[in-house]
Amino acid sequence: MALSEHLYSQLVGWAKIVLPLGALALLSTLFLFARSTPGQDDFTVAKVEAIAREQRVSAPEFSGVTDDGAVIVVSAATARPDTDRPDTMSINDMRLRMDNADGSNVEVTATEGEVDGRGQIARFLGLARLITSDGYQMETNGLIAELETGRITSDGLLEIRAPFGDLTAGKVTFQSAMDGKAQEILFTDGVRLLYNPQTP
Repeated sequence: MALSEHLYSQLVGWAKIVLPLGALALLSTLFLFARSTPGQDDFTVAKVEAIAREQRVSAPEFSGVTDDGAVIVVSAATARPDTDRPDTMSINDMRLRMDNADGSNVEVTATEGEVDGRGQIARFLGLARLITSDGYQMETNGLIAELETGRITSDGLLEIRAPFGDLTAGKVTFQSAMDGKAQEILFTDGVRLLYNPQTP
């Protein structure tokens, strides 16, 4: 009996020494490997407070149907309300897709833009790119899309790659045809065409 008590006392004595040393070794390796990697973002309290104060929506999407039945979807990376104009959202990485009733579609992209909810207007600011399902590719300095009617108008000069050649024009307008069944593209204000005939 005395031997087992002596052995138990020795085990407890050794455990008092070994266990704290093991815990210390474990903690030191934990801190050694927990160093932050270079280039990793450090979130300071100021950054977190700034993000919390800023009213912003990630990956918003607005959709609707025009008077002639085209479906319009406006999406973006982020959107935030304009403090001076409460009905307007400022948008980053703006994209619009319009699927027309005749089966054709139009896609517009720009790095910045805004959506006026009261006026039902989407403005693409800066360099805007427009692609149609008919094979037209255009670049211009800003576009305005009327969300209620589906009418899209350029703000200025534009360059166009068409299936039949290259064009430049002062303005382009996408609008519903008179019969309301299709969409027409109207180039105006000094149109120049470099015709490129397709070889069979």
